[in-house]
Parts: sequence; structure tokens; C-alpha cells
Amino acid sequence: MLLIGIAIFILTGCSATRFVPEDEHMLTAVAMESDPKGFNTARLEPYVRQKANSKWFSLFKIPLGTYSLAGRDTTKWINRTLRRIGEKPVIFDTLQAQLTCNDLRTAMRNMGYLHSDVSLATHVKGKKLKAVYTLHPGAPYDIRHVAYDIADENIAELIESQDSKGLQIKEGEPFTVERLDAERKRLTTFLMNRGYYRFHKDFISFSVDTAAGSNLVDVTLHLARYRANSSSPEQNHPQYVVRQVNYPQVPLRQRVLENNTAIQLGMPFSNADLQRTYNNFARLQAVKYTNIKYVEVPDSQKLDCEVLLNMNKPSTLSFQPEGTNTAGDLGAAASLTYANRNLFRGSEVLSVQLRAAFEAITGLEGYQNKDYKEYGLETKLAFPRMVAPFLSRQFTRRSTATSELSFAYNMQNRPEFHRRVFSAAWRYRWSREHRPAAADRSPHNLQYRFDLIDMNYVHMPWISPTFKHDYLDSVSNRNAILRYNYEDLFIMKIGFGITYTHANYALRANVETAGNLLNALSGVAHFKTNANGQHTLFNIAYAQYVKFDFDYTHLWAFDSHNQLVAHADLGVAWPYGNSTILPFEKRYFAGGANSVRGWSVRGLGPGRFRGTDGRIDFINQTGDMKLYLSMEYRTFLFWKFNGAAFVDAGNIWTLRNYPDQPGGQFRLNHFYEQLAVAYGLGLRLNFDYFILRFDFAMKAINPSYSNNHEHYAILHPRFGRDFQFHFAVGLPF
Repeated sequence: MLLIGIAIFILTGCSATRFVPEDEHMLTAVAMESDPKGFNTARLEPYVRQKANSKWFSLFKIPLGTYSLAGRDTTKWINRTLRRIGEKPVIFDTLQAQLTCNDLRTAMRNMGYLHSDVSLATHVKGKKLKAVYTLHPGAPYDIRHVAYDIADENIAELIESQDSKGLQIKEGEPFTVERLDAERKRLTTFLMNRGYYRFHKDFISFSVDTAAGSNLVDVTLHLARYRANSSSPEQNHPQYVVRQVNYPQVPLRQRVLENNTAIQLGMPFSNADLQRTYNNFARLQAVKYTNIKYVEVPDSQKLDCEVLLNMNKPSTLSFQPEGTNTAGDLGAAASLTYANRNLFRGSEVLSVQLRAAFEAITGLEGYQNKDYKEYGLETKLAFPRMVAPFLSRQFTRRSTATSELSFAYNMQNRPEFHRRVFSAAWRYRWSREHRPAAADRSPHNLQYRFDLIDMNYVHMPWISPTFKHDYLDSVSNRNAILRYNYEDLFIMKIGFGITYTHANYALRANVETAGNLLNALSGVAHFKTNANGQHTLFNIAYAQYVKFDFDYTHLWAFDSHNQLVAHADLGVAWPYGNSTILPFEKRYFAGGANSVRGWSVRGLGPGRFRGTDGRIDFINQTGDMKLYLSMEYRTFLFWKFNGAAFVDAGNIWTLRNYPDQPGGQFRLNHFYEQLAVAYGLGLRLNFDYFILRFDFAMKAINPSYSNNHEHYAILHPRFGRDFQFHFAVGLPF
């Protein structure tokens, strides 16, 4: 599709000018330069009012080329369609260019370049025009002296007593209007959190005087006294205290209301407490929206607060059918979910889900039953607070954590085996958002997860004699990893995770460990050992391992239509003590829509291992370590369509040398030779609330092959061997 678009652009690029009126010009490019060189012009690009036609991948003007294919007869549907999905030529506007010069000049002066200027040059060729804005910033100004002119003596005393650490304007620092605005915002926030309910930023102004013969300025901050209206006399700003907090009748316990109300009786009004109260009630699933009103008590500087809550429906029942397709085997599934959002009148959420699935399995010989059936029950109880002993009420009020108790039972009946899985967990979640006062810093968010206990019991009540003979007991096909995953197993783990998100990047780190507590108890309680020398609990061997995961994503936005995203994903898991093999659910796999996209799911690795039998190689194509690296260029196409060009690299490895996975062990001096590489193009349908993704990928370097012809697939591509298509919902990272 991209090649077709490029051809359209090449063939029709010149014909776009036929839509340009006489005596006017099509804006083909906009450049920004500086005199002298070295000034950062990129940060001023948003002030350019008129830009040239958009480009796919910042290179190809496909939308303009599409529009150019349309004829002038708009009664034909093809012409209307091409114009609608295309982009008409941008006609250079002298007024917009002049306004751009004014905006650039103002922006530079706001940045402290008080004697800056801008010049515009246009280069015309036929009906095409290139605009070049040259910035002449001059020398920047610094702050020489800061003075305060505060007419309200109470506020003056309060400001003098504050810590100077948060000041946004300081002597010796560069002068910018952003710093003045940040200081105005900081002082307004400071005062509104100390009882000044009627204060706003318009009471603060600045005067700036330049020092003759130097690039220095003197800044004076003025804070005016309070006036209720233009005809009322000036007075000191009133400082208010909260007298009482009222709650109209709501189906929540009084203690829940009080714990989520940060507004404190008898304390000065605080806008921060007001916002925290809004945030606390917004977290409650039982609450639809919140409205908080303050009423001034007559003839006093006191406030009465009223917290109005609009509640959600307490209970819901939902039904969700779905279709399944597993390697060509068709099936259907359905789930029924009941949710109660206010179980104990404290916005506790109880959810109970019943799920059933059926799939007709084909291609199996020697098995009596050819169908797959699954039944599941999962129940969760979430508390909108941290539930733990020995916590003070003050800590509970400040905490923004949630606690979750969950139980699940899953029953799977396959032609090869029957599996039963029971799980139970107790988890905590909490977050913290930080919004810095400085105008040039973006807010960031920290989210934490702590799995205090997470237990899984896997029971295999029945295994088909055919499957047992062919794969578990057969000398020729005996596989330690396969056998381990068809035995009863008990996993008791704890885990901790942290997610940090910023405007342009995000990182996640998780660690979990299992079996350590049970291993410590085994010596004291004298746990039995099985034939393999493993300690057992209730005659079931328990897993023991430690696992680390880390991933990082960084985004560079070039403009509103184009961005580059880099992603790195590293994971390591080590079985030890009571385990020599990781449980199958904890092992890593490579390939698929969210991995190295030139391979199918579980089709890559470990290392240079190459599977041959698809029926059991999904077990062998797993590992104890993963490394994924991706680079994806994303661009807007038209309407709801977005495009992407990507390069993926990575693989998985085992940390031990398993005989059934030759070439799969990680070696520090050889692992880079086993990195698989893929490249491709993607098409996305962006409906805002969800994204449909179609990725078309080709293998570039295939570590499963040692000969150059097949190893370097990018030099010797073969569509049937190297191509892979993926359909998914959501972005890969």
C-alpha cells in the first residue's frame, strides 16, 4: 500500500498546482533558521501558523497526491471520495505569515530575548513557494534583583516565613515570562491552601525594569489588597476556616465518607484538600460524580462545606459472548458477570464471573473425545482502601490504595488431558501523581502493586493413555519440560511491581518470588520428599523461583501526525531449590503480535533452537530469559487510519542446558548472534476507545538457520517462509 502511495505522489506531485488559483502559490515547505547559528529553533515551531501539506512518515505527501488525482467535476463520486480522503494544497497566506512573525517575536521575548526580531524570506518557483523564517534572538537577559510589593501585611508576613526552595524567580537566573507565570501560579496555590478562599492570580502582577548598559532586569512582584468589587474599599484578603462538612443522605457509611474527605474541620480552607477530596470520591466505584459546595457563614470568615454525591447503580449483570479460533479450531465462549459496587456500604466491589467455552478440535488421532470444554468461576472483592492490621485512621485517610481478594476455579477438559486450576490472592494497589510547579516540567505518575500472597494449585486428574504413551512415557519423545507441566503443582508467590509514566516515556519493573516461605517451613515441619527429591506439601511438589521483568518505552513526537516510539523489554526467571524447571505459565515465549512480529506466537527460540513437531514444540519453544527491542514509526494517514513502519529484534533463552532444547542456552559471548530481526508495515484503525491493528512482517535475520542463505532472510527473502500477518487489538507497546 505504501509503494502504491509513493507512486501516486511521484506521478501527481506536480499536478497539485492545478488547484492553485492564479497569482497565488502552494506552500511546499517551511524552514526555520537562526542568526547566529546554534539557537534552538525546534521549540518555536508550534508558533508557525501555516505549514506545508502533511507527509506520511515525514517523507511522502501521499494525502496531497491523492487529492491531486481528483478531477474538477465534483458530481462524480470518485472525485468527491479522493478529495475527502486526500488533502488539498496549502495556499500561502501573507497575513498568516505576518502573524507568525509577530508570534515568534513575542515568544522569543517571553523567553528572555528582549531585543529579538524575525525576518521572512520566500523562495518562489512557478506556483510553488518555500517560506524561511530567520530568528534573530539577540542576547538573553538575566534577573539581577527581585523585590516584593505586598500591600496585605498578613500575606507579606506569611510569604516571608515560607521556604525559598520553591521560588520560581531568583536572582542570577535567566529571565522568562514562563518563570513569572510559574511564580504567580505558585503563590496563588500557596495562599489558596492557607485559607484564602477568594484569592486568585489576578491579584498578582509584575513590573520589569532593564538595567542600562547590561543584559540584566530587575523584577518586582506586586500583590494587591482585596476588593469585593470595583466600588468596594480595599482591605486585607479574608482568610477562611472550615466550620462544618455536611453530607446529604447517601448509601455510604459515615466513616467511609469521613475517610475520603480530606477537608478538615476547624482548619483553614485548602484548595489542595478540596481537590484531594474530589479525587478520593472519584476512586469509589459506587460514586458516579461528586459536587462540593462551600457556603460563607454571614458576618464571619467561616465556611460550611456540602459534599453532594450522585451514586451509580449498586448492581449490574452483563453477558458477553465471543468466538474463538485456535490454530484453525473454531469454538465459542460466553461469560456472565455480576457486580455489586457497594457491598458493605463502603464502595466495596464484589464481582462474580461464570465462563464457559467449547472448541471442536481437529487433527487428533487416537483420542476418544475430540472436543475441548472449559468452565470457570472467578470472584473478586475489592476494597477502596488499604485493608491491613495495625493501620492508624490517619494513615487510612491519607492512603489512596485499593485491596483485592480473589478466588478462581478453572476446569479444562481436553482430549489429551483434564486440568483443574484453583487460585487465590490478596493484592494491594496504590498510586501517586506529582505535578511540579515549574512550567517546563511535565507531571508524572507512579503506580505500585504488591501481591502479598498469590497461590495456584494445578491438578491433573486424568491424562489420556495415548498422550501419556506418545509424549510422557515414550523413550524417544520423553521431554522433561513437557512432563513437568503435566504433573500436579503448587505455586505460592509474592510480588511487587512499579510503573512510572511521564509525558514521553514509561517504565515498568516487576519482581516475584515463589516457594521461599514453604522452603523455610519444610525443614521445621519436615515436609515429605517425592521420588525426584522435591519437598511436597499435601503430596504436591511446590515451585521455587525468582523472576524479574523490566520494560521501557520512549516516544518522540515530531509533529501532530508523526512520532517515533522505541521499546525495550527484558525478563529473567531462575528456578532453584525445589525446582529445576519453571512452571509453564511463568516461562517466556517469543513471536506474535506483541513480540518479534516476523514469527508466529511461540514460533521463535529459544536461542537457535528450531522446532519440528508443532504438537509439542510449543512446550520446547519457551525459555527462562527474554530480550525484545522494537522501533516503530507511527504516522497519521487519513480519517481513522494510521500507518506504521517497524523493526523488531529479540529472542528467548534458557538459563540451563536442557537436552530437549539444543542451542537454547544463553551464552554472554554468543547471544547477540542469536537475535532474531524482523521488519514490516502496519495499518491501524483508530476509533479512540480501541484500536484495530494489522501488522505485515518479514523475517530479516533468522537465528534458527546457520547457512547464510536462510540466516540472512533479508538478503534472500522468500514470502512463503518469511512472511507473517498479525491481527490484534491495541498498540504493541
